[in-house]
Amino acid sequence: MSSKKISEFRRLHETGCFVIPNPWDRGTAIYLASLGFKALATTSAGFAWSVGRADSAVTVEQVLEHLEEIASAVGVPVNADFEGGFAKEPQGVAANVARAVKTGIAGLSIEDSTGDAQNPLFDFPLAVERIKAARMAIDKSGSGVLLTGRSEGFIAGRPDIKETTRRLEAYAAAGADVLYAPGIRSKEDIAAVVKAVAPKPVNLLIGGNWMTVAEAAALGVRRISVGGALARSVWSGFAKAAKEIADNGSFSGLAPAGPPVNLNDFFRRAG
Repeated sequence: MSSKKISEFRRLHETGCFVIPNPWDRGTAIYLASLGFKALATTSAGFAWSVGRADSAVTVEQVLEHLEEIASAVGVPVNADFEGGFAKEPQGVAANVARAVKTGIAGLSIEDSTGDAQNPLFDFPLAVERIKAARMAIDKSGSGVLLTGRSEGFIAGRPDIKETTRRLEAYAAAGADVLYAPGIRSKEDIAAVVKAVAPKPVNLLIGGNWMTVAEAAALGVRRISVGGALARSVWSGFAKAAKEIADNGSFSGLAPAGPPVNLNDFFRRAG
């Protein structure tokens, strides 16, 4: 683990608002870091698609290897999308978090989504215990890795701001350093989350053109991620061009939308 990266990641959360875009492989991580972003975050969806799996259908072993690869590729801090900790019970979450902090990451998130459409969130007491377990594992490691507590109601079919803020407040009290409710979009909901967990920092997911960094900062948001949006944009362009070839035998989709990027020159310099 890199104590320098962890210290820098912690410092970034103290003031202002910064963006952590989400690469899904070594090349995209290196490219994003070259643009001057001060930190990056992995994306469970983007990584899963890159290995031919659905989101949340990869193993903890695959994710740990991926985290090590991304963290070692760049000189900036990397936050890990560690999904639900790859376990239901707190002791399992703790064991997996203990392994994750050894990969070189500077932070990781634990979410409260179950993957069950009928009961999409872990029961409140268990969800809190899972965050406590992650906190204890990090503290035991002595690493200082930042812990983000995520409440998934707004993307898991339970868009209730009162329940979301109740959970985030509890996760903050249980030891989460950063709080995150992916899917909230209204200014009122964002402000409510920021107020509920203050002075702890809030991460906001922005996956489309509905809010700027300046507007999020004005609401008190400290950190912005884009989740799988960058990966989706690449896959959309790829799929459209490939389908045109398959269906029509034409190749207009291969024309770049803007000035081409000389990736060979870029990676020669980066290497």
